[in-house]
Amino acid sequence: MRRTEAKEMIMGMFQPISVASDRVMAALVSGLEIEFGHGAGEALAHRFLEAEGSDFLWDAREQERWIGAYESTDDDEIDLDRVRIFGRLLGRWFVAVMIVDGDGNAHGVMGKREFGRRKQALAAFADA
Repeated sequence: MRRTEAKEMIMGMFQPISVASDRVMAALVSGLEIEFGHGAGEALAHRFLEAEGSDFLWDAREQERWIGAYESTDDDEIDLDRVRIFGRLLGRWFVAVMIVDGDGNAHGVMGKREFGRRKQALAAFADA
């Protein structure tokens, strides 16, 4: 095996969720339709996405910028931060503000804006 072929195999094994999200969503819908019937798959897939939305957004980020500490009203022992992210999910570019712990786990979304073009999303990410 040539070196470039090995490199291509290794590089092709892992893709960020932003690249693979359309295929993942199609596979999820297909599987749910097999299990629950035609028409139910897409609605259920969107409900899964809503329930785990902050994790999907966090995993789909391409860039991030620390904004500052998040002051929680709860008496949690966890230190949380606000992080602005830029990425792509399900064919749409987005900029969002996430609540993240010190281990890099998403705890919530403070706000999200979607864009049709990468350039618009990058401008919003830079300006905010």
